Amino acid sequence: MHFLLDQNVARSVADTLRRLGHTCDFSRDLIPADAADPVVAVAAEQLGAILISHDRDFKTIAPRVAEGHKARYRRLSRIALECPEAMAAARLEELMPIIEMTWQLQQSKSDKRMIFHVTRIGFRLG
Repeated sequence: MHFLLDQNVARSVADTLRRLGHTCDFSRDLIPADAADPVVAVAAEQLGAILISHDRDFKTIAPRVAEGHKARYRRLSRIALECPEAMAAARLEELMPIIEMTWQLQQSKSDKRMIFHVTRIGFRLG
C-alpha cells in the first residue's frame, strides 16, 4: 500500500509503515509545507496514496458523503489518526492487518475509498 503522510504525522509512523513493507511519502517532500489541506488531498489522489493525518479538518474537506461536492476527492482514501501522536505508530502497527483487509475489500466495490479512524483504544470505519 502507498501512503501520503500529512505534515503533522510523526516520522515514526513512516518508519513503522516502511518496516511493514509499505511505501510512504511525506506531503512536505512533494508539495509546499504550508499547502492547504485541499492541495494535500489532491496530491494523495494523484499519487493513488492513502492519506494519513492527525488533522481533523479532512473530515469536513473530504467526508464519505460530501453534500454538494460529490465530484471532489472521489478516489481519496484516508486514515484519520485520532489517538495521541506518541501512540500513532504503535496503533497503526496493531491495526495494520485490519487496515489491509479493509483496503482489499474496498477495492472490490464501486466506491473504492477507505476512511479508517484510528482511536486510542479502537477504530471505526467511515
